Amino acid sequence: MRWIRYINEAANWFYMNGGRLSVPVVFWGIINRGGEQAAQHSQAIHSMFAHVPGLKVVMPASPYDAKGLMISAIKDENPVVFIDDRWLYGTEGIVPKDPYEVPIGEARIRRSGKDVTIAATSYMVELVLDASDHLSERGLDVEVIDLRTIKPLDKATLINSVKKTGKLVVADGGWKSFGVSAEIEAVVVEEAFRELKAPPIRVTLPDVPAPAARSLEKAYYPTKENVITAVLNCINYR
Repeated sequence: MRWIRYINEAANWFYMNGGRLSVPVVFWGIINRGGEQAAQHSQAIHSMFAHVPGLKVVMPASPYDAKGLMISAIKDENPVVFIDDRWLYGTEGIVPKDPYEVPIGEARIRRSGKDVTIAATSYMVELVLDASDHLSERGLDVEVIDLRTIKPLDKATLINSVKKTGKLVVADGGWKSFGVSAEIEAVVVEEAFRELKAPPIRVTLPDVPAPAARSLEKAYYPTKENVITAVLNCINYR
């Protein structure tokens, strides 16, 4: 598999050469899911890349960030894995014509709030923003963090938000076990445990392969309603 070659070569080259040679390369990977593509064409392996020392992993959720992060990735002296999600291909937004950079490793607060923090990746950001609009109608003030980069993770933005709200929901388009959502929860528990007022809750894919039937896909992929339920459970924890 190609991704094993990325790990063996690009991720280790700088280290194995004593810092004398860099690897300025971008691997552009597409997460292809939904549309009755079934298991072999609907993989969500971004956490596998993030697990490997030497690789940076970015996951933009907006057209503006997609261009800015790609330019930053190209200019970076290290190997960067740029993850595209096919569900974002219909997203529209204002993108400046001139070149600009979005810093790798800096999350973006898409919505400020004080009741609960939702940290989201890639296409899940749009679901979370939609859910937060509905939650605001119920009087809940949600803070939405678009992580943008999953490695290196912007721990400072995440921890500062959790210290303010005391509650955390993580929304990630990968599988639940051993993935990005688990890492985010681990970071928060290690560094902000005393500030937590409720156990963190995750909204992810279930730990099963992607189905082919459209009816099963509706049950398989996370929805806005899943996010709303997770936030309410977190808020109402006793």
